[in-house]
Order: sequence, then structure tokens, then C-alpha cells
Amino acid sequence: MTATEAVTATEAIGEPRARRGASVGRTDAHASPLAARRRRLFWPLLLPAVLLYLVFFAGPSLYTVWLSFNKWAGAGPMTFVGLDNYRRLLQDPTFHQSFANTLWIILGVGGLTFLVSFGLTMVLRDMKGRKAARSILFFPNIVPALALSILWGFLFQHDGLADAVVGAVGVEHPPNWLGQSNIFRVIMIGLVWTSTGFYTTILMAAVDQIPPELYEDCELAGANALQKFRYVTLPLMWDVVGVCAVLWTISAVKVFEFIYAFAGAAGQMPDTGVWNTALYTYGEAFASGGIPRYGSASASAVVMVTLVGVLVVLIRRVMRRDTVQF
Repeated sequence: MTATEAVTATEAIGEPRARRGASVGRTDAHASPLAARRRRLFWPLLLPAVLLYLVFFAGPSLYTVWLSFNKWAGAGPMTFVGLDNYRRLLQDPTFHQSFANTLWIILGVGGLTFLVSFGLTMVLRDMKGRKAARSILFFPNIVPALALSILWGFLFQHDGLADAVVGAVGVEHPPNWLGQSNIFRVIMIGLVWTSTGFYTTILMAAVDQIPPELYEDCELAGANALQKFRYVTLPLMWDVVGVCAVLWTISAVKVFEFIYAFAGAAGQMPDTGVWNTALYTYGEAFASGGIPRYGSASASAVVMVTLVGVLVVLIRRVMRRDTVQF
């Protein structure tokens, strides 16, 4: 190649590059007004959502924290009392019982719910008509908690279905299901019934995403059902289980309607033996039998939120692991 040919080739190569550079420059010039317009519209469009969050969530939450350090009956001036409301909670046997019942719901009801949900997931995984079964299991989640509690009460009333079942197996004198010694256990079983369908639906959706080839390989290797669950199903849906655990922790602390309607009578508060922290907070604020104690109720609410935060952090730490891809 001569020098003249080299220069000509260089010019030929450089010319398209220059044209491409000019084209990119023109594109950026045309895109910059759009980007500037987006930047100008960002805050005006985001502002309504931010205001709603501040007015209906952040503001009331911070006010509740402030109220927990005060004594207030809902009218008149507030009296700053510092940590007195929290000291009162530590010394109140009713709060101790309510806190213990909340832990029973989180751990006991949660553990039994996940055990039943896993069992149903494995049973229904290869069953025909599992979509219909999933809809039936999910039914309690579309019915108001008040209606579910009334139905649950009919089952355990005197000469109800529960008495008929234990009588059919030879028990002559059925227990008093709604007595003080049994009613909280009945409530816990009812919460398992109302929650199982929701988590079974989530777990079944996670199982459906697992490639069937993995189970076929396990069968060729001679693995039984328990081994397939331990080494294939559970590891590949571990992240979903973690999300379910967080969801359950949040919902368990907020359980209110089911206990209130099931154990209460004619709009009256249930006996304090079945209270959880949500009912205790409501009782302090609205059903204390005298002057409302909004400061104490706010302190109880702060303890509830703190409990949820601590448990969620623990769950995330315990269930943390490397991402599994398949």
C-alpha cells in the first residue's frame, strides 16, 4: 500500500466515525431536553405520595412515640412523664400476659401454620384439581375476620361440632372449650385455620417454579420423598419461606378482630387472659373502664413495633444465605 492509499483509507475510515460522533452528539442534544423535563417533573409527581406518607404514616408514628412519654386522657393538656409509661408496662401483670400471648401467637401459631402449610403443599403438588383445592384453602382469607370468629365460635359452643367429634371417639364428657383454661388454645387453632390457606398458596406458587427435572434426577438417584424435600424443595424455596416468616411476624402482632369477636360478648372486651399486645393497647386507650390512658397505650404500641423490628432483623439474619439459581 502506497502512502497515498494509506491516507485515503484513513480518511475513509475516519469519515464514518466523525459522522457517527456527530449523530451521537445530535442524539444527546435531543435527549437532554427530555432528561431536563423529567428532572423538573420528578419532585412535583413525587410530592403527593411523600405528603400522604408524612401525614398518614410518619407523622402519626412520631406523634405516638412522643405521646408515649406523656400522660394524656384525650382532652386537656399533656403532662410529660418521661419513661413512667414504660415502667408501668414492666410492672403490669396484664401486659406481661398480653406480651406472652403475643409470643405464643408468633411462635406457636406460626410454627404450626407453616408445618401444616408445608404438608399441604407437598400433598397437593402432584394432585389433580390442586387449583380448586388451593381456592378452597384460600377461602378464609377473603372472609372478614369477624365472620370467621363467629363461625369458629359455633363450632366450639356447647353441643357443637367439636363436642360431636370428641363424642364420636368415645369421650363422654367433652371439655369446656370456651372456658378460661381452653379458650386461648381454641383461638390459636382458629388462627392456624385462618392463616394456613394464605401461606399454602404462596408456598405452592414457589414449588411450581422448581424445574421438574430436578425431582426426576432425585428419583433416578433413589431419593425418597423426605430427601427430595430436604435437598431440593426446601433449599430452592428458602427465600420464599423467609418472606413468609416476615409476613407472619407482622400480621401476628396485629391480630385483633378474631380474638375480640371470638372471646368477647355483646361488644365487651374479652377476659384479660386472652389479650395480646394489640388488645392491650386498645384496652388502655378505649376500654380501660375509666379515664383513657393514651400515653400507656402509645407505649404499648411502641413496644409492639420494636418487637416486630427485632424479630424481622433476627429472621433475616438467621435465614440469610447465598442466592440459589436454577
